[in-house]
Amino acid sequence: MASHNAASNRKTNISNPQGDRQTMYIGESFIGSGPNAAHINVMVGPRTGPVGSAWAGALSSPTKGHLPYMVVLQPGVPVKPMTAFINKADLRGEQHENMTWGPAQAGVAKGVQECLLEGILPVEAENDWCVIAAVWVNWSAHDADEVFANNYAAAKGAVTAAMRQEPTLDVVRKAALDVKNPFYTPKA
Repeated sequence: MASHNAASNRKTNISNPQGDRQTMYIGESFIGSGPNAAHINVMVGPRTGPVGSAWAGALSSPTKGHLPYMVVLQPGVPVKPMTAFINKADLRGEQHENMTWGPAQAGVAKGVQECLLEGILPVEAENDWCVIAAVWVNWSAHDADEVFANNYAAAKGAVTAAMRQEPTLDVVRKAALDVKNPFYTPKA
C-alpha cells in the first residue's frame, strides 16, 4: 500500500503541452490476446467538466444489455476517483456477466486506484474528478484470473496514457504506416 507521503509528491497542476488546463483526458489500452484480452478506453477529468456530465449521464441511462455501475474495491468501498464501468459488449449469459462484474471490474478497480495512489493522477482527482472506463469483455472469456490481470494492466495503462497525453504524434505517424488491430491486418 502506498504511504500517505506519496500524495504530497503528486502534480497538482496538470496541463497540456501548451500550458492550458485540461478538462478531459482520454486514454486507451489493449492487453492480452484471445477471449480473455482486455480493451479499455477511459475519459478522466473534473466532475464539473464534460467527463462529470458524461459520468452522470452514463450511470443514469442504462440500456438493454448495458448496465453502467460504479467500480468498487470491495462492497461499499468505491474506487477514488469515482469510476463508472461501462460494458462495451452487451451482457450475454451468466458466465459473461460474472466475468464482467467480477474479475474485469476488480481489475479496473485496482488499476485506477493505483493510478491515484502512485501519483499518476493529481491530488485533486481523489474527490473532484471522475473516470469513465469503457471495458470490452469477450463473450467467450473463461479464465477469471487472466481477465483480472489483463483488465488491471489495461485500466492502469489507459489512465496513464490519458494523463501523459499518449500516444505522441511521432508514435501515431509511425503506426499510420502499418495500420492494424487485433481483429484485422490489411493485406500489403
